[in-house]
Amino acid sequence: MEQSLFLAEEGTSSLSKDSLVKGTIILALAALIARVLGAVQRIPLVHLLDDSGMATFSNAFNIYMMLLVLATAGIPSALSKLVSERNALGQYGEAQRIYQAAVKFALAAGAVMTVLMLLAAPYYEKISGVPNASLAIRAIAPALLLFPLIAIMRGYFQGRQRMAPNGLSQIIEQIVRLVAAIGLAYLLLAIGWGQAWAVAGASFGGVAGSIGAVLVMLYYAVLLKREDRRNGQVGNKTVTAPMSHRDIYARLFKLSVPIVLFSMAVPLINAIDTTITVGLLQPDLSHEAAVNALGILGGRAQSLAGIPIILAIALSQSAVPVISSAFAKKDHALVNSQASKALYISVLSGLPLVLAICAAARPINIFMFGNADGTGIIVLLTASAMFQIVMQTSGAVLMGIGQMRPLIVHVCIGLVVKLACSYLLAPTFGIYGIIASTALCFIVMAQLNLVILRRHVDYTILGKKWFGLAVTAVLVYAAGFGLEWLTHRYVQPFGYRWSHMLDAIIVGGAVMAVYVALLALTKVVTAEDAARLPAPVQKIMRRLKRKPGTAGN
Repeated sequence: MEQSLFLAEEGTSSLSKDSLVKGTIILALAALIARVLGAVQRIPLVHLLDDSGMATFSNAFNIYMMLLVLATAGIPSALSKLVSERNALGQYGEAQRIYQAAVKFALAAGAVMTVLMLLAAPYYEKISGVPNASLAIRAIAPALLLFPLIAIMRGYFQGRQRMAPNGLSQIIEQIVRLVAAIGLAYLLLAIGWGQAWAVAGASFGGVAGSIGAVLVMLYYAVLLKREDRRNGQVGNKTVTAPMSHRDIYARLFKLSVPIVLFSMAVPLINAIDTTITVGLLQPDLSHEAAVNALGILGGRAQSLAGIPIILAIALSQSAVPVISSAFAKKDHALVNSQASKALYISVLSGLPLVLAICAAARPINIFMFGNADGTGIIVLLTASAMFQIVMQTSGAVLMGIGQMRPLIVHVCIGLVVKLACSYLLAPTFGIYGIIASTALCFIVMAQLNLVILRRHVDYTILGKKWFGLAVTAVLVYAAGFGLEWLTHRYVQPFGYRWSHMLDAIIVGGAVMAVYVALLALTKVVTAEDAARLPAPVQKIMRRLKRKPGTAGN
């Protein structure tokens, strides 16, 4: 099956008008499955570890993610861009040399970051104020040995516009992580080792997931090598002086420094939260209550708020090689159309997921975690994801056209906004002030990205239809909120948690259906606009716009 998935992509390796959408669909479906598995993993972990244990788990995971980005230094995205450009120009041998140099860097960087994470763990525990964080951080540290290599391989496949290997490796990684994390946490509690070791066992699930992912990537690497030999894609079709390793690293790092800062924006924001939240909340809350609030933010809200940005991340990964290839060929019309398509799809597809989760936050929270604690936190953080979607997609387009330097400035400004607003708002609004500072950070970065993008790309998103979309969003959320109130009171046919699962399905499904219907009825999406969407969505929109009685005409 894996080989058939890989071969099915052969026709998408060249730049076509649908390559962005095809790559996005593959990555989005894989990321959605992986995200669902990640969220499912947290249900038994919250039960096993409770909110204080999840605070420790989130602390270790966030610092690990930050170091992982540092370990790869943005090389995967830079590699994707360079490989895509070289292949577009027929320089296949040069693309392979760049890839091999990046692999060497990943292996060295992974070893260095693993040692750094092991040594720095106790110091970070003292700074964050989260108990037993050191043990959990050290448990997940060995994953850094393999994940930089995995990231580099994903970047190479992304540059070749082969998204199936990346997607399947994400799914296998999450399945192995889930089984190992839950199994080890349960086992360590069962034999009486206590919560601290159980959290460390859950963290070690990341190491097991990295092993599963690297095996998938190595398998696909063998398949691609065989295909290249069959197609004669070896050596350079264009005669050029080969780049030395020194030149390759210089080019990679020149591209990767802005990319790494942009890629680190969200991990840094999460790391800021895990570092300062307990201290900022303690003047008004006990230490235990502050740790529990952080546990809800990291263990519940972040996992659910991450679902709407799945498509934006997939679009970002697909957009960089597609736009880079068009930009290398100086096809500005294609750059404009692909940039517009990426931004358009990210907004229209991200919004219904945000609305559905916000409207159904209470039943989702009860079903997944056993109670309604922190429902407001989930709603506010999920709402902020809409701005993260625009920030992520616009940043990817800037990468594709080589506008790297502005990304450094925008991330730095955004982080300053995040820190300043956290300290200003937390004393008055508590945990909600910290979440509001995250939303403001995303708003500032997204707006700055769009301003710079407008100078170089003639893009359009919705034009004059923003008001109609805003009205649609308000009406959809109001309908979902009212329906959730009714189902919470009157639709409870099963046990406590299973009834709320049914409520979440009803509310979420209704929100999605009403959203699509209103887009058509308010003409926010016209027939011309629908042509920019994936084919299945186009069919749905056409059916919704068809008037009663005209089906047979």
